[in-house]
Amino acid sequence: MEEFTHIKSIIGIILGLSLTHLIRGSVIFIQHPGRKKIYFVHSLWVFYVFLLIIHFWWWEFNLKLIQEWYFADYFFIICYILIFYLLCAILYPDDLVDYSGYEDYFYSRKKWFFAVLAISFGADLIDTAIKGGDYFLYNQTEYYVRIISHIILCLAAIKINNKTFHSFLVIVFIVYELSYILRLFNVE
Repeated sequence: MEEFTHIKSIIGIILGLSLTHLIRGSVIFIQHPGRKKIYFVHSLWVFYVFLLIIHFWWWEFNLKLIQEWYFADYFFIICYILIFYLLCAILYPDDLVDYSGYEDYFYSRKKWFFAVLAISFGADLIDTAIKGGDYFLYNQTEYYVRIISHIILCLAAIKINNKTFHSFLVIVFIVYELSYILRLFNVE
């Protein structure tokens, strides 16, 4: 259990920094309205990543199922968590000097964002497998369909430049994630 407590601490620190980055980036619109123009697709992806982080943090409670920890597992979990911080850093750069606003910035960096997001879904499969064979097999078919479809949609989003597609995609991701979380964690 000492290892689990240690790992929970590291998870909390890195995910806390991720949330701080999102909050710090979002609050600028309140602090300096008009200085930076809000772009709704970007803002919705910020909300989606927020949901993913909260979902991940809750889901990782299942790390308690791991009876014996190895350095490789620990290393993987840390790298997986860093993916979330990377997503936050991509969404909110240090400055927008080279861009006309968040819309311009988002589309110029969408390949990076969606590649990292796709990697996060792939990493989720490995994370689930680390929790043990029984746990991995316990997951319902929807889990695997979710992972595969999200990876495919992220890869498509890298190639597609249509703004309507990106607007629709983020809404679908948010609605599905909220539905998935509610069905997964609110079942008695």
